Amino acid sequence: MEQSASRPTELRVSKDRRMLTVTFDDGARYEIPAEMLRVHSPSAEVQGHSPDQRQLVHGKRDVEIMQIIPTGNYAIRIGFDDMHDTGIYTWTYLRGLGSHLDTWLTAYEAELASKGLSRQR
Repeated sequence: MEQSASRPTELRVSKDRRMLTVTFDDGARYEIPAEMLRVHSPSAEVQGHSPDQRQLVHGKRDVEIMQIIPTGNYAIRIGFDDMHDTGIYTWTYLRGLGSHLDTWLTAYEAELASKGLSRQR
């Protein structure tokens, strides 16, 4: 998922708080649903400390972004309405999620289906 080290020139949360638009200094622009940001949070709570500890987060289709907190010059933390706010989203991570969003969403839906879970609450 590693991409170029470009930086965002704009981070914009939609009025309904369910979409983050990230525009990078090279012109790349991604609209990332809050749900995907939440279920793919880079936090230890979600990712664990190794791949076999990763948690499948479900029921977050309607999650909203409540705040964006700058973290140095390289990342943001996102606070969601379910009180999750510990993931540090680097610019590289946001670019990778945005550029592979369809693949990540398809894999997420397949994993949910295999476990009898849903994107709905």
